[in-house]
Amino acid sequence: MAAALLEAEGLGLRTRQGWVFRDLDLRVGAGELVALTGPAGGGRTSALLALGGRFRFTHGRVTGPGRTAFGLVPGVNEPEPALTVAEHLGERLRLLGRARPWHRLRRLTAGPLLADLPPGIAPGTLARDLAPLDRHRLMIRLALLEDPDVLLLDDLDVSLTPAETQTLLSELDATGRAAVFTCRGPAFGRAPSTTESDNKVPFLSLVGVGR
Repeated sequence: MAAALLEAEGLGLRTRQGWVFRDLDLRVGAGELVALTGPAGGGRTSALLALGGRFRFTHGRVTGPGRTAFGLVPGVNEPEPALTVAEHLGERLRLLGRARPWHRLRRLTAGPLLADLPPGIAPGTLARDLAPLDRHRLMIRLALLEDPDVLLLDDLDVSLTPAETQTLLSELDATGRAAVFTCRGPAFGRAPSTTESDNKVPFLSLVGVGR
């Protein structure tokens, strides 16, 4: 068995009000897609943030050599509405120390960075004008600049049509990175159906999250 990039054992958070999430066991290997399923308010987002070191936990442990980076997590990690797609790319490069403050935006984002944008996302589009699917795509593109081993995303089946969710899964798979994402319904958690126009997602693990 290949070594895990990210692993959680008995992960949980208990506060004075009770459990936020509990008993989460998880093992993520290279290229694997893992869905955290459960009802709204069941602690999925908190568990996801804990896996990426952005939220505390009181029980269990998280281990693994893999680097993590967050895609879209509503309310926590979102694109700035007033910035364009190109400005987001330039800002992230500066935050990562791969560009200096005085570097011109055109120089930062010219060439492969913009050429590699998913179809339908124009460099000058304001984030507030992006469709839900493209908001996910932009945040994935920004996360990939950090060269992570594991992408972490929230609410993959919220505000997207089933076809768009399938498209996003295929695009995640095409990155070659492992991904952990949350979703609501157990129906989504079943192996995604494919059509002639869809790329098959080869591996999808389901992990329930609850209190």
